[in-house]
Amino acid sequence: MNRRRVIVAALPTAVVLVAAVVLLVVDRRTVVVSAPLGTMLLVAAVTVAAVTVVALVWRAHVRRAVSRAKEDATVSAAAEHRRFLDRLDHELKNPITAIRAAVAVSDAATPQLASIDAQTTRMARLVGDLRKLGELQTAPLERVPVDPGTIVTDVAATVGDAHGRDIRVTLPSAPWPLPSVTGDPDLLFTAVHNVVANAVKYSDPGDTVEIRGIERSGRVVVEVADTGRGIPAADVASVLQELARASNARDRPGSGLGLALVRTIVDRHGGTVTVDSHEGRGTRVSIELPVGGG
Repeated sequence: MNRRRVIVAALPTAVVLVAAVVLLVVDRRTVVVSAPLGTMLLVAAVTVAAVTVVALVWRAHVRRAVSRAKEDATVSAAAEHRRFLDRLDHELKNPITAIRAAVAVSDAATPQLASIDAQTTRMARLVGDLRKLGELQTAPLERVPVDPGTIVTDVAATVGDAHGRDIRVTLPSAPWPLPSVTGDPDLLFTAVHNVVANAVKYSDPGDTVEIRGIERSGRVVVEVADTGRGIPAADVASVLQELARASNARDRPGSGLGLALVRTIVDRHGGTVTVDSHEGRGTRVSIELPVGGG
């Protein structure tokens, strides 16, 4: 359809060009047009302006087309990713259930069977989490004003009580508190909760865990910092990816999906997540969200 429109639009110009070429070859007569110099300059200026406008309109059209193509490709990739995770969940659900059922009815209580049951439970949870992550990439989000200060204090209380840790919270009160952001309050709570829970998991009871909130250049920044074990330099760039875990984190339970979920939630809200860490010294995870919405 687009090609046909281009051909139709270009047809009059093509006819005029062909006619001009034929007259140049066949008819050698000349036509002298007499007009004031001001009129000729005006015609030339109008012609240049018209050509410029057409060029700008065409350039804008091309940019919009490229932008739409990129958006369509992103949506298509996310949908394909979700379909893959749905298939994975479907294909693994039955064999995992069968294995767990066989272990449950077995009379032999051996360490090997206990390990099999624990690993199948972990696999079932992992596949389910992957499917939820895929759904989150395309699911519609609630869009309401959210107070990031309230989320930070609620997360600090929840994680602190669950693990018996004192989590320091620093939020501005002067000249004004943190402005609101627009988004899904439950998902934003989950994102901050996952980061703080990670900070507690990979630090010892005597280590420091802090949450700091600031406003900078039209964005709300929530920093979660700890003095825990840190992340090896070679692993820092990959810890936000699905199923990625630092090489020094194998002794703690986890699926490698916590920070990937954080990244997806923050991406959907128009924000960014960055990780800075030094092994043996600690880690800082920064969540940036646009003030008022994404």
